[in-house]
Amino acid sequence: TSPEWQQIVVETIEYEQAMPDRILTMLASLEELTVGFAVDQLVHSLQTATRAEEAGASTEVVVASLCHDIGKTVSVMNHPRVAAEILRPYVGDDTFHMILSHQDFQGRHYYEYIGQDPNARAQYVGQPWYALAEQFADDWDQTSFDPDYPTKPLSHFEPMVREVFGSLRSR
Repeated sequence: TSPEWQQIVVETIEYEQAMPDRILTMLASLEELTVGFAVDQLVHSLQTATRAEEAGASTEVVVASLCHDIGKTVSVMNHPRVAAEILRPYVGDDTFHMILSHQDFQGRHYYEYIGQDPNARAQYVGQPWYALAEQFADDWDQTSFDPDYPTKPLSHFEPMVREVFGSLRSR
């Protein structure tokens, strides 16, 4: 009925207001996942965001860099799509595509070792977000597995997470 749907809408809006808290919880849970790397996935994500921020990236791109592997809380194999879809209502198209395609861009550094095409990023040449995705993969993501890197804590990024996930982008 109409009154029931009105109640659903009200409760959905209330639920969405807690999105930043859910994102922070999901990010914190990445600490449990190392899967062979020198640092856990939370540290990796924090390093990636730290590098993006230090390079002068926008708040949106810094938060997306922080969240780029958040999909690993659900599926390691499909994590870029999961992360990109979580971010999609809150970020612009360039940032969404940067995260969606990040595995293929980062593949330049390791795809050859697992029998995939290390030049997978070539399929995106000409896209308006190509340079951003390239910078993300090569300068921030790929280099962020360093146990000695001076990494900013999750608390540093919390206000940015609250800002980005605090309001939906108009499309």
